[in-house]
Amino acid sequence: MLYKNSLDGVTEEMLEGFFVDWPNPPSPATHRKLLKNSSYIVLALDEDENRVVGFITAVSDKVLSAYVPLLEVLPDYKNQGIGKELVNRMLKQLEHLYMIDLCCDEDLVPYYENFGMMKGTGMLFRNYDRQAGN
Repeated sequence: MLYKNSLDGVTEEMLEGFFVDWPNPPSPATHRKLLKNSSYIVLALDEDENRVVGFITAVSDKVLSAYVPLLEVLPDYKNQGIGKELVNRMLKQLEHLYMIDLCCDEDLVPYYENFGMMKGTGMLFRNYDRQAGN
């Protein structure tokens, strides 16, 4: 597995298959755009298949804080430690910041606690009709 922090050489075709079970998933073109516009990214690439198989993003002021909105690994690549490696690499990139926040479903709290994160309280607003990014 190759891990990289840039989109160099990554095409839309290499981003097929993400956002499983989303009612309005972003297209590969929109996915590439959100990766490009993120403050920090880490990609996991299967070089044999020439495809991105996992990614994590962060948006940040690059002074005090960052928010991690997305972490995803393709279904066929889950339970191989790819997600753990993506999180570890992202946290390493963000270690100079005061706070790193993310929101997750209740069942994922123990997963993120393994990285030293603590459970907090937050508020959310979702425009599901905008979920595809169009």
